[in-house]
Amino acid sequence: MAGETPGDQSPSPGPAPTSADHPALSTPDNPHGDARKAGFLTLMVGAIGVVFGDIGTSPLYAMREALAHSRSGGTAELAVLGVVSLVFWALILIVTLKYIVFMMRADNKGEGGTLVLMALAQHALGRRSSVVFFLGMIGAALFYGDGIITPAVSVVGAIEGLKDAPGFGDRLAPLIIPISAIILIGLFMVQSRGTASVARFFGPITTVWFLALGALGVLHISDDLSILRALSPHYGVLFLVDNGIIGFVILGSVFLAVTGAEALYADMGHFGKAPIRAGWLAVCLPCLTLNYFGQGAMVLADPETRSNPFFAMIPEMVYWPVLLLATLAAIIASQAVITGAFSLTQQAVQLGLLPRLDIRRTSETQAGQIFVPSINLALMVGVLMLLVIFPSSSNLTAAYGIAVTGAMFIDTLLAFVILRYLWKRPLWQAWAAVGFFGFIDVVFIGSNLLKIPNGAWLPLLLGTGLVLLMFTWQRGTQLLAEKTRRDSLSLTDLIEMLQARPPHRAPGTAIFLTSDPDAAPVALMHNLKHNKVLHEKNVILTVRTSDRPRVAAENRVEIEQISPDFKRVVLNYGFMETPNVPKALGLCRKQGLKFDIMSTSFFLGRRSVVASAQQGMPMWQDKLFIFLMRNAANPTDFFHIPPGRVVELGAQVTV
Repeated sequence: MAGETPGDQSPSPGPAPTSADHPALSTPDNPHGDARKAGFLTLMVGAIGVVFGDIGTSPLYAMREALAHSRSGGTAELAVLGVVSLVFWALILIVTLKYIVFMMRADNKGEGGTLVLMALAQHALGRRSSVVFFLGMIGAALFYGDGIITPAVSVVGAIEGLKDAPGFGDRLAPLIIPISAIILIGLFMVQSRGTASVARFFGPITTVWFLALGALGVLHISDDLSILRALSPHYGVLFLVDNGIIGFVILGSVFLAVTGAEALYADMGHFGKAPIRAGWLAVCLPCLTLNYFGQGAMVLADPETRSNPFFAMIPEMVYWPVLLLATLAAIIASQAVITGAFSLTQQAVQLGLLPRLDIRRTSETQAGQIFVPSINLALMVGVLMLLVIFPSSSNLTAAYGIAVTGAMFIDTLLAFVILRYLWKRPLWQAWAAVGFFGFIDVVFIGSNLLKIPNGAWLPLLLGTGLVLLMFTWQRGTQLLAEKTRRDSLSLTDLIEMLQARPPHRAPGTAIFLTSDPDAAPVALMHNLKHNKVLHEKNVILTVRTSDRPRVAAENRVEIEQISPDFKRVVLNYGFMETPNVPKALGLCRKQGLKFDIMSTSFFLGRRSVVASAQQGMPMWQDKLFIFLMRNAANPTDFFHIPPGRVVELGAQVTV
């Protein structure tokens, strides 16, 4: 919202790459042959680095945690076969079937992610649905919980390899948390500089990591080839039955193998469907499968390795290079989540879930390269607190999972709206598809809820707080808009009054920013009341957010002549775009509206909100809303308006 009202991964880091970003996509010598193939491979490798970084670090701890919780401590043959079978079929059903095959079809102009899906569902319904909006709110809150836990568990899981480092024994164990903290602090500190210069290495490094995972698996599958029996799902079922209620708990650890699956959907717009699908099916899935089966075969052959199977499978001669590679993979996975949190914040602000925040661009050429200082600081503080509260990856994994399973379930529920109302599928088909995936989600949610005493309470507490904050902001802005609308004078009525009793005219152009283009802006009313002056040319400007990720340049500006002295201008932006008012106004020249930006004054209404116990929200919620308003980013900076051309006129409003 503009002017008078305070202002949206799986989170997408930016628009789909073009030939400008990747010269290999088109070359004059071979525009249709090798260049296209090279461009596709570039996108596929890039997708492996950004999209699959989180799921690629799961082998560090997933198998260990699942075996540790089994009734036999991971030593029985059925325990190993059952865990490997459950992990394999989780990768097939959740990642491959649900997200690769099903969810990636539900795109919003090529983009994906919970908030993108929410906007698409709203569009499919043709109206604003409170239920859909609330589901998107929950999904966004859960993603932030995941954004805090993923960097901690990934980096600590990799650095814990120091405990098994050859020649050192346990002497390096006390350094694990300090080293992890230093790496994570350094990672957050460099965010303001952008990642464009190093992002080109993410894909190749993560691809090498996946190939290393596959090679380690191949190296150990021959330890006990009977592990291949785990391809049959009935071993997983037998294992769950044999372990009873403990088997249900183990599912929470098995789910660790698929955390990050939602990222491939959230990052769909950055790389495209085909490269992501190819990267998963050709590289990531085979390598992960080989590694988990290799870990299982090794534990069958040597039960002593169950305590830390991943690092036990690394040959001593390459231990340090693999440890370094694991650390780099963990850092890249963390970077992808942090970038996703920045993108999600931009979407949330545009969709009205959060107040305007300081969003800075770190690249002049890549739209997805943004930095949000407040979110970066919050994530860093949260991650460091996690290291203090849960000082090992085993402790951290107890808190991990519930946020991801919750976000996945939200995706499933929103997918029902898409199936039924956008794709026009019969009700039974929509229920069948959503029921199947929803059942899997609910089972994993239930198993992760059992971890609440051990740490799962943290993301739930964080998510609840964020949902409350988002709801307060959304409800507060709604009440404020309704009150302003009731107290405002119609713009057409004001124009008629001005024509009947013309005020003193000042040369130049005045642009009044407002969220309601049909009502007389507060700034205009105060300018007439206190300065008793009206400019020669007046523009009533509204910035609107579409339910689409991006708006084409030809649809950016809408101009309407209201009277000889007034024009109504609406600037349309997608919820993944950052409004730039001066740049958009430059497009007005093509439609006949010409003015010099440096001789134009922008008038903004700044409202001072006062809490009231008799109306609106409860007093405590009013105070929270007022706090959020006071800490929102200055609209001048948010809309990129030249500060020297802005006039702010205040008013007091009670909510």
